[in-house]
Amino acid sequence: MHYFRALVSLLGDIFRNRALLWQMTKRDFHQRYVGSYLGILWAFIQPAVTVLVFWFVFQVGFKSQPVDNFPFILWLVCGMFPWFFISDSLQGAANAILDSSFLVKKVVFRVELLPMVKLMSAFLVHGFFVLVLFLMFAVYGYPVSVYNLQVLYYAAAMFCLCIGISWLTSALTVFLRDVGQLVAMVLQIAFWSTPIFWSLKMIPEEYHFLLKMNPAYYIVEGYRQSFIYHEWFWQHMTLTSYFWGLTIVVLFVGALVFKRLRPHFADVL
Repeated sequence: MHYFRALVSLLGDIFRNRALLWQMTKRDFHQRYVGSYLGILWAFIQPAVTVLVFWFVFQVGFKSQPVDNFPFILWLVCGMFPWFFISDSLQGAANAILDSSFLVKKVVFRVELLPMVKLMSAFLVHGFFVLVLFLMFAVYGYPVSVYNLQVLYYAAAMFCLCIGISWLTSALTVFLRDVGQLVAMVLQIAFWSTPIFWSLKMIPEEYHFLLKMNPAYYIVEGYRQSFIYHEWFWQHMTLTSYFWGLTIVVLFVGALVFKRLRPHFADVL
């Protein structure tokens, strides 16, 4: 019951302050790139360069063949684009409270908005890359399909998972500054253990269940199911049930930890 109340309380506060959340998101998005000549274009240039590097290394350098009869670059971006959001949002949210400590000390300020601002800011960039995904498939001659709409479901699932993790890590970082570094390290491990630029078929089948325990696997494969394999999420109910079970637990735990630690933020900062 405590977990449920904590989650409802946090979500209620965020909804009531949604106008402020949006204003802070736009301000954060702008401030991240203010002062540079290219401005907010860097939000899109950096991920695009990363994709080009991986494409060059694996397709041009290592001569990677099409995956399941799809061009390697299309298969790659379906995994890279959601990972960009997961990595960017979680790293930003982990230090969200520390970076805005001056706001935390204001009694009337809703601290729970700070991690959400980082997620929303990253989600704006992700929305752009989803449009790029549609454009790339169109350029390669693949028509828009009703399955493509399923990307909205997987984007929402990804956002829900990151909310819970963000509440947990941002609250703990106030008391344990090493949490931010730990998040970066875990993301590095998760990146290489998620089939983003390599196929699960390359791994012996007895190890598949271990890799599928990584929630990022569900999201990455979900994007590919939406654009490449044309499968619905309910066709994989075991994996879907596991993902949402884990996400709900993370949401409840993250909300409770954040709510319990929130009154002490100003004292520590």
